[in-house]
Amino acid sequence: MRQLSRITLGGGIGTGLFLASGALIGGAGPGGALIAYGFIAVIVYFLMTGLAEMTSFMPVSGAYAAQATKFVDPAFGFTVGWNSWFGWAVTLAVELEAGAIVMGFWFPDVPSIIWSASLLAILLAINLVGAKGYGEAEYWLSSIKISSVLIIIVVGGLMIFGILGGQATGTYNLRIGEAPFVGGISGLFSVILVAGFAFAGSEMFAITAGEVENAEQNVPKAVKQIIWRLIIFYLVATFVLGCVIPYDNPNLLNSSVENVAMSPFTILLDKSGIPFAAHLMNAVVLVVVLSITNSGLFLTSRMLYALASSKKAPKVFEKTNKKGVPVAAILCSAAVGCLCFLSSFVGSGKVYITLLNMSSLNIFLMWLTITICYYRFRRGYVRQGYDLKDLTYTAKWFPAGPIFAMIAIIVIIVGQDIVLFMGETIDWFSVISINLCIVIFVAPYIGYKIKHRTKTVPLDEIDYKSKETTF
Repeated sequence: MRQLSRITLGGGIGTGLFLASGALIGGAGPGGALIAYGFIAVIVYFLMTGLAEMTSFMPVSGAYAAQATKFVDPAFGFTVGWNSWFGWAVTLAVELEAGAIVMGFWFPDVPSIIWSASLLAILLAINLVGAKGYGEAEYWLSSIKISSVLIIIVVGGLMIFGILGGQATGTYNLRIGEAPFVGGISGLFSVILVAGFAFAGSEMFAITAGEVENAEQNVPKAVKQIIWRLIIFYLVATFVLGCVIPYDNPNLLNSSVENVAMSPFTILLDKSGIPFAAHLMNAVVLVVVLSITNSGLFLTSRMLYALASSKKAPKVFEKTNKKGVPVAAILCSAAVGCLCFLSSFVGSGKVYITLLNMSSLNIFLMWLTITICYYRFRRGYVRQGYDLKDLTYTAKWFPAGPIFAMIAIIVIIVGQDIVLFMGETIDWFSVISINLCIVIFVAPYIGYKIKHRTKTVPLDEIDYKSKETTF
């Protein structure tokens, strides 16, 4: 329970907050960043409470991929499994690029591809040997992340009132130029995927639930902490950053920045005047990157291995070495991570934002599948005459919650294409990458459904008696 609670609390805190929050403030202004985070926080709240209800009822290996198979359609489960692999593989590329950007704080003249390649080599070495103790390691890493955010809130608050960093900033930076809102609705839509990326990993508790003791009781307890994380770690931290750092700070990561960017956390501590504080925070961000990339490569390789074991991926990915390490699956997943090397052609900031948007879109697609699964889970449970009081945990606001989440996610996904074509010039690189993610999501579903002629499971026929299933 100790590990699950801390991992659930810190699971979604990564470079999406430590680094990409600069893209929100720089792209939509501090007010736009708060709206974006707040809007996504509502979606994630409904998503996680619904997922907690399903997972506490059926804590199995395969998590939402298994739930998609049981409550929707085997083709849907197949799609969720592959989308999960691809999404985390692209996230691996995002984090490798993030690591290069973080290292640029200390070595601005070294090409980013050097750092990305070095980090990838380290990850391969670790994962090919094998990994143990993920739960305990992530417990302490989550503790570091949580402590760092709280420190930023405290230090930033002192700077707002002029106790640190010279003259008090107050709310001046919330009112300069186009602030608090930059770019209007278009600016908000341009960063909404980035806001979604910041919450990536919030759903990961469902994957670990199959290995958690007494998951039926411990999962709901862990998820109940989420509302505090949503409020404190995102909204409060973003408000503090927006007050202290102007949205037009050239070191913030945004769409117009290609090679110069750093974590807004680092910028804030640099402005505070505390000796070596900025270097220490940058080192913390680097540790966060290493943690997420290591876990990301582990998760993608095991997902690909699981797909192969269930005959839903080429058999070669099922092979392991003498230590039980799926070498082929690791190498294949790492190959997708090599997308970060594109930075040598178009700039590290540009590649980071593009890959981040691709990863974020996959996250939204994954969230959409989870909300669909939950909606059908609850509808079928009630239709078959089961009593909600028998559930260990019951999410609130059904059916309004999941329906709102589904509609909001669809609007966000469709809105990305609209925004890309609204500018004076069309960024075809982003257009292709965004729509490629949608094709990669839809194609496996159509292919599997045609080949195996699967049908959507009728609500009256969903099996609630057996809690074992595979995807």
